[in-house]
Amino acid sequence: MRHLHFQKGLGVLFILGAALAFAGMNLFVNLAGELPLMQKVFFRNALTLGVTFFLLLAQKEKFRIHDRGCIPWLLMRSLFGFLGVLLNFYAIDHLASISDASILNKLSPFFAILFSALLLRERPAWWEILFVLVAFGGAMLVVRPGWNMQLLPALSGLASGALAGFAYTCVRILGIRGERGMMTVFFFAAFSTVVCLPFLIFDYTPMTVMQAVYLLLAGVCATAGQFFITAAYRSAPAKEIAVFDYAQVPFAAVLGFLFLSQIPDLVSVVGYVVIIGAAVGNRAVRLRRSKRQTASQDKTAAEQEPPTHSDDVSHDSA
Repeated sequence: MRHLHFQKGLGVLFILGAALAFAGMNLFVNLAGELPLMQKVFFRNALTLGVTFFLLLAQKEKFRIHDRGCIPWLLMRSLFGFLGVLLNFYAIDHLASISDASILNKLSPFFAILFSALLLRERPAWWEILFVLVAFGGAMLVVRPGWNMQLLPALSGLASGALAGFAYTCVRILGIRGERGMMTVFFFAAFSTVVCLPFLIFDYTPMTVMQAVYLLLAGVCATAGQFFITAAYRSAPAKEIAVFDYAQVPFAAVLGFLFLSQIPDLVSVVGYVVIIGAAVGNRAVRLRRSKRQTASQDKTAAEQEPPTHSDDVSHDSA
């Protein structure tokens, strides 16, 4: 039991590390300033590509894909994940605060529920649908639909969450099919880097030393986030620690205040609370139902066990 608590604590620390790393990535992308989106996305993925390349090179299976049936899902995960990153970076550059971009991107678990129903035929429970609706209500407080200059970036942030949700559903399908997590990350990084390369060659914008440093730091944070989140889900079940991933939002708010003088307005903060509350509520109900189901199964198993004779008990005690 003590070991399980230690593993869960370790998982929480890892996922908090991932949240801080991705919040740092958002900050450095914003600090890099006016640069083409493709140039920013290239640097975000190139470092991850290099690190995963050498890690796979050291493994026995190297770059072998588990089976050919995984290739379409690897391509879809990479395509939709790439588009999600592109839209997320656009939102980071144009929204009033990087915490707004973070919370809209964090709608991905709710979209994953919807896409799992479509792709995996997993029927969501009524309470999951309820929390999805509550989360989207919170998103509307952040987006605040209206014909103003913030609408397009806000919709981009919302779309980035939807695309990330689809990409994570593809990751789950790949896991079910037995594909290695490291191979999935490498394939995504390689796909994104190759797609960005022509844009980088033909539309390269010269950078200052600090802009290059910021983009490299964004790449470091993105890579660290990938490894932290992988370590987190290996240390503890997703149902017990996933909600801590929303720590990225307050982390982003603090970093935005300290380095960018950004202060989210009250309506956005209420939206954050609603979305994070929906995520916490969803997890709490799921854990409660899981515990009830386990207790019910244990009770049924106990009732089905044959009665133990008194002489057997005294024999065992002796």
